Amino acid sequence: MLRSFLIYLSKAGWAQRMVTGWKLAWQTASRFVAGESVPDAIRVIQELNEKGIVATLDQLGEHTTTVEEATHSTEGILEILDAIDKAGVKSNVSIKLTQIGMGLDDTLCSENLTRILHRAKSYKNFVRIDMEDTPYTDTTIELLNAALSDGFNIQTVGLVVQSCLYRTEEDTRKLLERGVRFRLVKGAYSEPPDKAYPKKADVDANFDLLTKILIDAALAAESPELSEDGRIPPVPAIGTHDEKRIDFAKQYAEKVGLPKEALEFQMLYGIRRDIQNQLAAEGYPVRVYVPFGTHWYPYFMRRLAERPANIWFFISNFFRK
Repeated sequence: MLRSFLIYLSKAGWAQRMVTGWKLAWQTASRFVAGESVPDAIRVIQELNEKGIVATLDQLGEHTTTVEEATHSTEGILEILDAIDKAGVKSNVSIKLTQIGMGLDDTLCSENLTRILHRAKSYKNFVRIDMEDTPYTDTTIELLNAALSDGFNIQTVGLVVQSCLYRTEEDTRKLLERGVRFRLVKGAYSEPPDKAYPKKADVDANFDLLTKILIDAALAAESPELSEDGRIPPVPAIGTHDEKRIDFAKQYAEKVGLPKEALEFQMLYGIRRDIQNQLAAEGYPVRVYVPFGTHWYPYFMRRLAERPANIWFFISNFFRK
């Protein structure tokens, strides 16, 4: 019931107009959203870099409904890549394909993705394609494979995979044959029981299995490390705030001999800064997912709706240092 209500609120124009007018609402959201403009986001990344932490920059917004919106979103991502290069910050870019046309016109999406990857390649930067919910999984993987076949290499484009899905192990093993670099997350979308594990314990167990698969693949690829400019990630990027999953990854990597510099941990901006700083101090690459933009209200509400327990998670983290 609560989850459905939060989803409703994320789409309700009247609620957005009301909530975005509250000073307290932005004060809360700004802990987890790096402002509304590219300069705002660049300043946040500079602060992270000063702490030894790199970033991946995400322009908020998805599920565009017109060609004009998809084109505008693409232009925004190109601007991000320009800004990162101009500022010299240690950051790459994360994108959602529904933001640039997937589901609206997949040919348009492919063309927009090609434009983005060409720009990233010219700057020797990296684009991480976020994985959305299961209606888009096959198309997302198809577009990634098409990009790799068109000459974009594994140092230009990578993917996110979700441990909640039954199919992820098979997808990951197939793509590792092409050397793809991954961000591993649990996945927060609401999925049907025929596609996803309904129990948290199973999601966690699959997360650990996928962590082992990625670490083993990194070893087989001679343990590529985070690039000096902070843009090109290692093969495994472990995206979680779950300390048990983090400890498992660290222990398994140490057991099999994977260097710390070849194992990246990723977390959301504003959440568990204590763990971010601790991992960085221990010598692990830490990358923070930095969302920004005027669409912060739908983003914030969807984060809560994806898992209502996040309401307390966000509130408690607001008071963490």
